Amino acid sequence: MGNWRVVYYNSKVEVKILAWPQKLLERYLRIVNLIESEGANLRMPLARALGDGLFEIRVKAKDGIGRAFFCYAVKQEVMVLHGFIKKTRETPLKELKLAQKRMREVKYAI
Repeated sequence: MGNWRVVYYNSKVEVKILAWPQKLLERYLRIVNLIESEGANLRMPLARALGDGLFEIRVKAKDGIGRAFFCYAVKQEVMVLHGFIKKTRETPLKELKLAQKRMREVKYAI
């Protein structure tokens, strides 16, 4: 497999995720490294398909719960569209809608 690339929708998304609490960030980066080496075909509890080509990276630590939405951009490239720290059990609709909007922009730009 190998040779996958993980890119970010924009630098703000990357900076926001890189500012996550240390344990969450470490777990997130471990999953990103797994995607880069093995591909994005991950399963629960690491990732979950949300439908229509949108996926989420799922990380959990004592510091909280982090989610990063991604989609396939081109052949072996994954684009991280949005990331946030969950404050409630359910994923806020606002966060999901933003990721879906960005995914549509990426898909139409290709």
